[in-house]
Amino acid sequence: MRAVGVHADVVVVTSQIWQTTCTAVRHGDEAFVIDSPVLPDELEALPAVLEQAGFTVAGLLVTHADWDHVLGRLAFPDAAVGAGETTVARLRAEPGVCARELREFDERHYLSRERPLALGELQALPAPGHLEVGGAEIELHPADGHTADGTAYWMAWADVLCVGDYLSPVEIPMLGRDASVSAYLATLERLRPLVEAAAVVVPGHGEPLDAVRALALLREDAAYLEALGERGLDASLPLARRDAEQRRIHAENVAGVAGR
Repeated sequence: MRAVGVHADVVVVTSQIWQTTCTAVRHGDEAFVIDSPVLPDELEALPAVLEQAGFTVAGLLVTHADWDHVLGRLAFPDAAVGAGETTVARLRAEPGVCARELREFDERHYLSRERPLALGELQALPAPGHLEVGGAEIELHPADGHTADGTAYWMAWADVLCVGDYLSPVEIPMLGRDASVSAYLATLERLRPLVEAAAVVVPGHGEPLDAVRALALLREDAAYLEALGERGLDASLPLARRDAEQRRIHAENVAGVAGR
């Protein structure tokens, strides 16, 4: 696990698996943790890392309901979990799915954890909307397309944007279950002005980005998705994301688009 301060009020932690990111953001004496690292030792270390950095965690936020982003309560078992209304609806409609998928991941990789995943009571937050943190506001913006749910978080006082599973420097656009190419493209366009205003963009997977690189990824991702709809398997992948794993994801995208 790697932790880096991208602003005096923002620390980004990156997991060793899938480069999944977790962002701690504070204002005044209050802090929230957005998403989560994945591995057991990373989650165990997270409270001490943030305490040392002076973050008093008041609650947890998630960008979307994929299991690798909702593990914060394994690090902070008493913290409340908030998410956009679409994400809370998905989690409530699929009780136990994240816990089961986490268990399957752990069994596949011979991992053990002190306790099973329990999300507890979920607070549904409107997107577009605002959430107060220490007298400042976190802006919530709808971000569906990768999945049927999703929320991006904009911290204007820090010029930091957390986008969830968009604009990844290590992963092409992934169309999960109930995903939509048109919704994905619409989210990219909604994100564009926020990215242009940001000093740092935190993707769900991969290192924090400056606005110039994030905008370049946005253009590449939009071009890939448009080509996916037009040419299917023959669509070109972004130049820096053409390894075997990205070709596998591309084939799954093609199959998913064909099946919808």
